[in-house]
Amino acid sequence: MDKLSPSDLKLFLDEKVDQYNKPEFISSDPLQIPHSFHKRQDIEIAGFLTATIAWGNRKSILNSAHKMIQLMDEAPYDFISNHTQQDLKSLNSFVHRTFNGTDLITFVTGLKRLYQSHDSLESLFLGQKNVQLGIHEFKKTFFDFPHPERSEKHISDPLKKSAAKRLNMFLRWMVRPSDTGVDLGLWQRIKPAQLSCPLDVHSGRVARKLGLLNRSQNDATAVKELDEALRRMDPKDPVKYDFALFGLGVFEKF
Repeated sequence: MDKLSPSDLKLFLDEKVDQYNKPEFISSDPLQIPHSFHKRQDIEIAGFLTATIAWGNRKSILNSAHKMIQLMDEAPYDFISNHTQQDLKSLNSFVHRTFNGTDLITFVTGLKRLYQSHDSLESLFLGQKNVQLGIHEFKKTFFDFPHPERSEKHISDPLKKSAAKRLNMFLRWMVRPSDTGVDLGLWQRIKPAQLSCPLDVHSGRVARKLGLLNRSQNDATAVKELDEALRRMDPKDPVKYDFALFGLGVFEKF
């Protein structure tokens, strides 16, 4: 593909956003898991836990996410709020790649603590000068209780140079408007303009091919570079281009 002018590139990517930012997208995407709930806390929990295990084959992610929700009796907020120690034992059987039953129990315990003092997870990402610092503070707060050290690797930290792809994806789900029936628009205090693109091997490859990203590593520095490029095209909703980059990479093998 020949190098496009900035205006032609924006036009091309806007068309791809329109193509992929549709309800049909959800049929094969982990986002369908939080979409199956109506209560705010159920949506947040299902979204957060699904995003946490969202690496690898998409079919495998969906199967594991469904199993995780089933282990919580299809009522994640009620389970997290009211579980007994015996209930937690049933989670020991869970495994998705390196995320196992010990990690799931740790996350359920951490979420229970958070919801005892917060109505929504959104407030835990606020109060910082940008969302990436918010992710760093969220991780600190989440793990502020005795826990297995191994579980910490399942929440990435931008201040440790991570692209934090899964949490940026979770934030996109929660924050971007629900007007197309894809993202959920559940949170109002964080604005779409503040979000960062969920950078992974697919979106990174496409972004480099299109000249949006020069850095070779998919890390926090690359996220910042890509954010700047996407904000030049749409400062109010830069992360809508995640649909274009992901769709081109996964569905079109661009």
